[in-house]
Amino acid sequence: MTAPLRIGILGLGTVGASVFQALHLHGTAIAKRSGRTMRVTAVSARDRKRDRGIDVSGVEWFDNPVALASSDHVDCVVELIGGADGTAKEAVEAALSSGKHVITANKALLAKHGSALVALAERHQVALNFEAAVAGGIPIVKTLRESLAGNQVTRVSGILNGTCNYILSRMELEGLTFDACLADAQRLGYAEADPTFDVGGFDTAHKLSILASLAFGTAIDADAVYVEGIASITPLDLVMADELGYRIKLLGVAERTATGIEQRVHPTMVPKGWAIAQVMGVTNAVNVAADPVGELTLVGPGAGGNATASSVLSDCVDIARGIVLPPLGMAASALAVLDRAPMQRHEGGYYIRLAARDRPGAAAGIATRMAEQSISLESIVQKRPPASRAADPTGKSGEPVPVVLITYATTEEAIRKALDAMIADGHIAEPPQLIRIERG
Repeated sequence: MTAPLRIGILGLGTVGASVFQALHLHGTAIAKRSGRTMRVTAVSARDRKRDRGIDVSGVEWFDNPVALASSDHVDCVVELIGGADGTAKEAVEAALSSGKHVITANKALLAKHGSALVALAERHQVALNFEAAVAGGIPIVKTLRESLAGNQVTRVSGILNGTCNYILSRMELEGLTFDACLADAQRLGYAEADPTFDVGGFDTAHKLSILASLAFGTAIDADAVYVEGIASITPLDLVMADELGYRIKLLGVAERTATGIEQRVHPTMVPKGWAIAQVMGVTNAVNVAADPVGELTLVGPGAGGNATASSVLSDCVDIARGIVLPPLGMAASALAVLDRAPMQRHEGGYYIRLAARDRPGAAAGIATRMAEQSISLESIVQKRPPASRAADPTGKSGEPVPVVLITYATTEEAIRKALDAMIADGHIAEPPQLIRIERG
């Protein structure tokens, strides 16, 4: 009879407690599906006395996570500590080096040290599973690594951060400012006290770098990701997007281009008719374009204890079944060095909002600078706020006027040169707003 799979959990926060509880409540059913009993035999967390709603009295407690990772009493280590370095890294390295399988939800660790950890796992012939590290309960890692292994992926994109999607959804639906929505997200627990990692786009960038590796067979390279956050988005931008038939989402996009693999994270205008445009609140979504399957879109909870625990448990079942696959879909030695596509070469449509100075020659100067870079304009909209129109019905106050330009396909380099020239000319009163448009 097969011995039980002995699991050690590092970190008993929301996710760790959910994993522990699920194995306790559903262990018999999970064992029937996996063909092997699973048992939590050890745990490690900061505070032994904290009430987590679970009974850990029957398992071995380790104050030192690295000691648990090296213990002979566990076969599989579930790392839920978080952080790119320090204890999480030391514990994962110790577990792999001692021949133990590892399951982690730590996207920051993988984004920074993934290639080295993958090689270490392969050297010791153990699993390094990380379904929970990207998009919470959405099985995108297995989809790319296993279900689409016979396909040639050309593009993977998605909403990978629930905090940003929640804020943008509230701003659009209720006309609130970014600051107001962020404060509410923090009150509800959707955003951290220091939200920079989420709203700055860095969380999405870490996840995207992992997806790009799985999709294109390249080593993880988080430094290659171009990153913009959502703090500059205003209610006016969302109103304009709506009028133009778009929604604004923070997207992570990785795709093959003629100049290499492009990885970028930024606010994006997506057509309202697209499935991903319908994803609101804290929900995540990932779209994959591949040959021969075509396009797939996976939608589901991107965070939270139960959603993330679901992915951890899926990885546990694979290990219980004896399934040990190359973590990134192929041997570490076969992973290619990422051929980075510079962001300046990106091609697409652009939404540009300018605070144009209301003076003779300004409009002509703006048009000239766009023409110099061979940028064709699809539309030009002058959008004076209602309060401004009421206070100055003649429009001759000299106050800056919002002007929105929508371009046809052009390059990032051309747009940047045109905007730099406008700033130098003094035609605009504040930094321009630039949002890329996805048109399919």
